[in-house]
Amino acid sequence: MSFFSRMFGSKKADESAAGSASKEARAETVAHFKEFIASRNGCEAFVEPPTRVTQTTMVVVADTGEWTRRRVPDPVTARKLAKQLGVPAFDVNLSGYPSRMREWNEKRRKQL
Repeated sequence: MSFFSRMFGSKKADESAAGSASKEARAETVAHFKEFIASRNGCEAFVEPPTRVTQTTMVVVADTGEWTRRRVPDPVTARKLAKQLGVPAFDVNLSGYPSRMREWNEKRRKQL
């Protein structure tokens, strides 16, 4: 056993656990987006770049303005996922968020 293995644990065990967790997380993300898109009309995806605090995320916005956000590994994967889900994808830095999303948020705030 090497010094680093003793200090930081077995890398192989960590990798296999992380691999299965990431596969599960990916499956959950895909299932969530599929359900959201199937139950709402006019969905579009907006890819948000990583920041110091968060990794890359994808926001799916319905035509009513209702939205959902999930983490994705990177912008390329987000675009592939949007294509797989059959929705157009936009870079939020270029397009901004749709006004219907802001309107939906405001309406929800007033209801609460």
